[in-house]
Amino acid sequence: MAPVKRKGSPTEEKRSSKTLHADHRSPKRLRKLEPESAKENSEKTPASTVQPTKLSTLREEEPAFPRGGASVLTPLEYKQIQIDATRDVLFEQNALRKSGDAPGDDSEKANDTVGPLKKRKILRGKKIKKANATRENEENEVRIEGLSYKRATPGTLVLGQVSQINDHDIALALPNNLTGYVPLTAISDQLDRRLDDIMRDGDDSGSEGSKEDDIDLKSYFSIGQYLRAYVSTTSDDTSTVAKGKKRIELSLRPRLANKGLSKQELVVNSMVQASVVSVEDHGMVMDLGLDDSKVKGFMSSKEAGHNVDHSQIQEGAVFLCLVTGLSSNGNIVKISADVQKAGNLKKSNFVVEAPTVDAFLPGTAVEFLVSGVRHNGVVGKVMGMLDVTTDLIHSGTATSGKNLDGIFKAGDKFKGRIIFTCPNSEPKKLGISTRQHILSLTPMQAFQGKDTKEKKDPVEMLPISSIVEEAVVIRVEPNGGLFVSVGVKGVPGFVHISRVSDGKIESLSESTGPYKLGSTHRSRVIGYNPMDGLFLVSMEQKILDQPFLRIEDIKIGEVVKGQVEKLVINDAGAAGVLINLAEGITGLVPEMHMSDTKLVHPEKKFKEGMNVTARILSTEPGKRQLRLTLKKTLVYSEAPIFKTYEQVAVGSQCPGTIIKLLNSGAVVQFYGSVRGFLPVSEMSEAYIQDPSQHFRIGQVVSVHIISVDTANRRMQVSCKDPSAFGLAQQAALKKLKAGEVVHGPVTEKSSDHIMVELEGSGLKAILLLSHLTDGSEQKNISAFKRVRVGQMLRNLVVLEKVENKRLITLTSKPSLVESAKAGKLLTQFDDVKEGELVSGFVKSITLSGVFVQFAGGLTGLILKRCLPEEAIRLPDFGMRQFQSVTAAIQSVQHGQQRFLLTMTGYDKPKEVTANTGTIAGPGRPIINAVDGKSTTVSDFDFGKLTKARITSIKNTQINVRLADNIPGRIDMSQIFDSWDGIEDKKAPLRKFSTRQELPVRVMGIHDARNHRFLPITHRGASVPTFELSAKPSDLESEDIDILTLDRVKPGSSWIAFVNNVGKDYLWVNLSPNVRGRVRAFDLSDDVSLLKDLDKNFPVGSALKAHVIKVDPQNNRLDLSARSTISPSSLAFDQLVKGMVLPARVTKVTERSIVVQLSDILSGPVDLIDLSDDYDEANPAKYTKNEIIRVCITDLDIPNKRKNLSTRPSRVLNSSLPVKDPEVTSITQIRINKIIRGFVKNVADSGVFITLGSNVTAYVRISDLSDSFIKDWKAAFEVGQLVTGKIIAIDPLLNHVQMSLKRSIIDKDFVPPITFHDIKMGQIVTGKIRKVEEFGVFIVLDGSANVSGLCHKSEMVDKSAAAVDPRKIYEEGDAVKAKVLKIELEKRRINFGLKASYFKEEGGSEEGDSDSEAIEGGEAEETADSASEDEPGEQGGVDIENVKDFNSEEGEDYDEKSDPGNETENAPIAKGKGGLSAGGFDWTASILDEGNKRTMSDSESSPDVDKPKKKRRKPEIKLDLTGELDANGPQSVADFERLLLGQPNSSYLWLTYMAFQLQLSEVAKAREIAERALQTINIREESEKMNVWIALLNLENTYGTDETIDEVFKRASQYNDAQEIHERLTSIYIQSTKNEIRYPIQKADALFQTMVKKFSQSPKIYLNYATFLFDNHSSPAAARSLLSRASQALPPHAQLDITSKFAQLEFKCHTGDPERGRTIFEGLLTTFPKRLDLWNVLLDLEIKQGDREQVRRIFERVLGLPLRAKKAKFFFKRWLEFEEKIGDMKSVEAVKAKAANYVKGITVAE
Repeated sequence: MAPVKRKGSPTEEKRSSKTLHADHRSPKRLRKLEPESAKENSEKTPASTVQPTKLSTLREEEPAFPRGGASVLTPLEYKQIQIDATRDVLFEQNALRKSGDAPGDDSEKANDTVGPLKKRKILRGKKIKKANATRENEENEVRIEGLSYKRATPGTLVLGQVSQINDHDIALALPNNLTGYVPLTAISDQLDRRLDDIMRDGDDSGSEGSKEDDIDLKSYFSIGQYLRAYVSTTSDDTSTVAKGKKRIELSLRPRLANKGLSKQELVVNSMVQASVVSVEDHGMVMDLGLDDSKVKGFMSSKEAGHNVDHSQIQEGAVFLCLVTGLSSNGNIVKISADVQKAGNLKKSNFVVEAPTVDAFLPGTAVEFLVSGVRHNGVVGKVMGMLDVTTDLIHSGTATSGKNLDGIFKAGDKFKGRIIFTCPNSEPKKLGISTRQHILSLTPMQAFQGKDTKEKKDPVEMLPISSIVEEAVVIRVEPNGGLFVSVGVKGVPGFVHISRVSDGKIESLSESTGPYKLGSTHRSRVIGYNPMDGLFLVSMEQKILDQPFLRIEDIKIGEVVKGQVEKLVINDAGAAGVLINLAEGITGLVPEMHMSDTKLVHPEKKFKEGMNVTARILSTEPGKRQLRLTLKKTLVYSEAPIFKTYEQVAVGSQCPGTIIKLLNSGAVVQFYGSVRGFLPVSEMSEAYIQDPSQHFRIGQVVSVHIISVDTANRRMQVSCKDPSAFGLAQQAALKKLKAGEVVHGPVTEKSSDHIMVELEGSGLKAILLLSHLTDGSEQKNISAFKRVRVGQMLRNLVVLEKVENKRLITLTSKPSLVESAKAGKLLTQFDDVKEGELVSGFVKSITLSGVFVQFAGGLTGLILKRCLPEEAIRLPDFGMRQFQSVTAAIQSVQHGQQRFLLTMTGYDKPKEVTANTGTIAGPGRPIINAVDGKSTTVSDFDFGKLTKARITSIKNTQINVRLADNIPGRIDMSQIFDSWDGIEDKKAPLRKFSTRQELPVRVMGIHDARNHRFLPITHRGASVPTFELSAKPSDLESEDIDILTLDRVKPGSSWIAFVNNVGKDYLWVNLSPNVRGRVRAFDLSDDVSLLKDLDKNFPVGSALKAHVIKVDPQNNRLDLSARSTISPSSLAFDQLVKGMVLPARVTKVTERSIVVQLSDILSGPVDLIDLSDDYDEANPAKYTKNEIIRVCITDLDIPNKRKNLSTRPSRVLNSSLPVKDPEVTSITQIRINKIIRGFVKNVADSGVFITLGSNVTAYVRISDLSDSFIKDWKAAFEVGQLVTGKIIAIDPLLNHVQMSLKRSIIDKDFVPPITFHDIKMGQIVTGKIRKVEEFGVFIVLDGSANVSGLCHKSEMVDKSAAAVDPRKIYEEGDAVKAKVLKIELEKRRINFGLKASYFKEEGGSEEGDSDSEAIEGGEAEETADSASEDEPGEQGGVDIENVKDFNSEEGEDYDEKSDPGNETENAPIAKGKGGLSAGGFDWTASILDEGNKRTMSDSESSPDVDKPKKKRRKPEIKLDLTGELDANGPQSVADFERLLLGQPNSSYLWLTYMAFQLQLSEVAKAREIAERALQTINIREESEKMNVWIALLNLENTYGTDETIDEVFKRASQYNDAQEIHERLTSIYIQSTKNEIRYPIQKADALFQTMVKKFSQSPKIYLNYATFLFDNHSSPAAARSLLSRASQALPPHAQLDITSKFAQLEFKCHTGDPERGRTIFEGLLTTFPKRLDLWNVLLDLEIKQGDREQVRRIFERVLGLPLRAKKAKFFFKRWLEFEEKIGDMKSVEAVKAKAANYVKGITVAE
């Protein structure tokens, strides 16, 4: 009974009993599967050996009876167990037969005697018993499984390491040689919102998004970073050609990566995934993705990692963080992303205890107890409950070469990190790793050498695709593969069994076979997994022979061989060919690169499987794209390969492909992204007009590199042979001048031009057919036919030279040749002289005139009126292009570099011979020298002091004559010695006049061609132009100091004169030959002047500048006219907090503007810093390139950050109140303070408000509004202005909490009216919500949407049948109603609108007017019907109605008005030039006079108080037209009748407006004003202005700020803007109504705008100063205006404005007379002869009443050298002063002084 004895062994019994109780299996179920012998054996087993301990209370019980009664095993598994059991039984039987002395032999022999039937029963019993035992063992054991594609089901959590970062996804290396991909849309919610914003902005702009808004994943993640990922989907990889490739899609979202975690599972030292919500000053707010939205993470800036600047971390970035602590309520989780802290397990940074097993997620470090060691891994338990496994790779034994038994012992404790979960396993099981790099959360590193400790990335030491010649086998897994040493210490390679050989291998052996331990093999690295720390290696011969494994292995420009995979077909035909280069690597040959010639039938040439040779054009590994070419000219070219611009050398030659043709040239593509531009001038030595006629797209051209700009990635190429243009030719081309006469043979002749090689230089030039003769086109053709190749052409003139294109244009027109020989051909602008006769040719013809071209590209214009009369009537003025023209120069505009020509009204100049005095040399005589001494030209040598007569004055020079035939010029830089000597800075030469004679000193000869002057020895021209100087210092000294650029030093100050005005620069002259530039930034401290450079800095104006930079080698000079440091050279270390700088707006967004401070500094200005009043913080009011003032408010020197502000309180000396003070710190905020801010972020938990650049407040959802908002997120948007109240402050955490509830903010808050607040009989107001046939629904004002019904029977006092509510009311009409009935149960309210309801309550104007409006509608209908019956009575007036109307108004007037104010309230008289801003009576009291005349009649009427019943026809009709003159208009009809006769009378229109205002019809008054503006004739400007002013008054009194602004903008458009601004300021100043609108502050703001907009008007400054002195009581601000006015106003206006400001000090009550005297003293010291100033000062002092001061002034003024008449005036005035306030003694003293003055004059005469 050997089998029975074996089954009864203690080990077997223990295992079976343990399985039974652990799995809670039913004994009945087991008995069905066990044989009888097993039953007996189990009954004999003691109970003590059967009772086990439970494995875990957390495991779910397996059902005792599966559904349907089936086994828990699948049929296939059950069948396999039966087969295995049968084989084992047979093997045992065979073994027993062979061993005769085996135990139990007798029993076996006895059994042999049993019959065959009994044997089969015994065998069947053994087989079933064996199957049951095997099944129980497998169910009990924990299987060791690594992560695989099959087990990575959706929902699995894994720990991965970032291995690659692409444009739209990132690749994560996963355990066990898996790779997962995280798309851009599965990273975090914050990143999704940013993507939505980018897409929305792109849709709004209609163009591609800015590069600044693109998301760069490299700024969010780093290679080697560890992250926890959630498996979203698994599918076949369609992005690669390789078959069988699987793709795992992952997600990093915290709500998925932390799936299963709750608030309770967050324990210290566990790992949690978090995304950045916002970056604050001291850390980051993190989203943990938990179901409880109140739980947030916070990461301190110190916990971001070593040397990590937390401010650079992007919102939406994801980190795997260590939980370091929890707040008291658990809502704030303190986390750390510092890898050094999380990976240091020596400090117990692992989870010791947890409430549930859900706390154990991938990435968390744990300590586990080894419960079993097997051949394929280790099994353990965490906290004695949770099963964990680790395979060979992640146990570290596979890489170290050691056995598992040598490292792991059952019962030992080890630290590991969870790397994946098994969601489908029961009981729960986790995969862990004990590898050191995973425990420390650092990338795997390998030792660089045997004797060094330096570590390096394994891939750097052994790149992928490398071939390892000797790979040594260090471990053999029979069914798995080989572990081999590849030469990298600590990082082995793994060869899967399928990659050991090209053939199939069933198993491997450690001791036998070719792959035993220690054997060496040739292998190739095909990959690397940083999580496993293993190289993936292949020993397959096909892999070793494969040329490429990856696209990264392919080099650009490499010649490769491949096979045609298929032809790509699109709508246009064949678009390209796909070439397979290796397994999984396919490249595209574009259509243009299929062949050197265009293929008509490419499908016939390229067959699938065909072998081809190609060259790599470009590679894009990120997109897995290859571009190849099959052009033989490129494939077999031996020219150098240009892969980058840095490799390109100027002068080198390389073939390229034309990919684009333009009119100006072609774009040539080389290798990679290198492209070059081929200009049309460089395409051929011959002239090419249209490149498309000579080249085609796809053509290969051999080009030479002309220039390369590596910084801007630009290159210029040429098809011309550079050897044909050597240094000698370059020098000859540079020396060649336009207008020079040349000769040369014809080298080429085409259909429309001739190529000529210039004699002596070898330069190629072009002679067009149209430039052969002066004659007609036929003559040109005839002359062209006579020209032959090789013929010598003489007397050719260089018409134009383009040096950079080596293009020379010639002409042989006789007229131009003769002019060139005579030196009269115009070649540059300085050659243009008025009155000279010149020759040229027609360049183009327009409707307004003819453009004539000369040599050097110089062009003049002949206007239509300057052409001959007979030519004007002809088409194109009888001219053609290139026709020869002779004309006279009519006028020259030096500033614009333009000149006009004329062909009429000039005489041909007489020929002047040498005997008449024409100067041809220095010894020639001169005519009528100005100094009267000089006789010949040689007399004017260098340094000679002589005289010159002014002939003309230009912007930058004075043209003079030294004699009648000797011209000269004085540059404006050679006139003034000092800045003070320039009286008019904008026009320094204004003080000179023509024919004025000046002393000058000769400096040299002016070279008009090069804009410089030469020494006297260079007298090349027949009539030289002398360069002269009129500087006082040069006239006094004989040694003339000529300024040169090398003498100009940085920091020196100079007087500069504007020579030219550019867009961003001013070109200025320091001397005739020293020129520099001034950037717009550096022109002035006053930014307002920089908006219009042409106006504020005209050509010829003077500047006081200092030198910034000098570069003599490049002839460059940079200057600045600012008094402070130059912004263009401003660096960050020069910034100072509080500094105010000019800045240029470079970008405008909805929430900020970006400004440029200097060449290297720029920054944003946020909404919070745009204005002192957040209502005006609108970035849209700024335009790109606008120059504004900004202030440096804060500097972060370590991070080189700056905060900028454009607040007026920061950048201006503004007196405006700061409505929204600047918040720079949390200490400025107090609890219960009401403050405004802008929405920064709308989160799920609430709204974040920006209060300052460094202060952000949080508003909970419950604090957003008093009422419930269903979609509260839609009510707030980023950048929205909100008002709130501070309710909590935490200075330690820098947290501010505020509320937006109106009930908290507004002290006078009235809660909305509810249904229960309504009372019977209550009078309420509301609006019509809906109009029905039976009545109207009214919603009450100020209620919580309380509404009710007013039946049509309750609308009027007449029958309801005649009332149609739809004709009376519209939705939105405002009404007053009375509550008639309230039904509490049904929550219904009935209203009444009858007029009688309100009269009972005491009468109400609104109620009466409402009822009258209702009845009025019917009355109008009646009147219309009456007019149809009686058309002859249309002009009648209802006397009864008029009297009733007047009587009511008359009574109101008696009670409310004061008759004594009639004259004050009367309107202005007609005929005055405009309306006074506040002189019109808007209470319409002008009608009171008419009302009084009719008052007695109305009072005597007994029916005044009775309601009048409207009649169908008036009883009496009278014509009151005759009484209109006496009584004035009394009704609408009267006004309309008068306006028909006087439509242009503003007085009548304004009276009509006042009439409507008396009736409280503000809207009708507005309509009348609009009618007036449309009716009054456009020529009646003053009348229209009166209406505009009245409309502004109307809106100021009755309107809102918005309506005032709208009228003001329109008025400024249609009238003089400055006058409208002044009138509105007057209205604001005189307005005392409605103090809430701050009229004084509005006036101040408007004045600020006027000062900027009309800075050239002295009146504006004076009015503003008067306002600040008298109304605003801000004398300091008023005085600061004087310096601002002095900078903005021209010099001639500065004296007057200074005098006016001084007078204000005397006249205004807030002024300081002593300050005014000081200002006058300064003026009188500078201008003592200005007697008007003395008179003004005397008037002011006389009013002050200081007698002694007045007498001192009289004595001072009479002490001046005055004329007798002026002296008499002052003596007389002095005498009158003394007679009025003095005594007889003082009177006699004045008389005595007058007598002495007269006596002194007589003696002098």
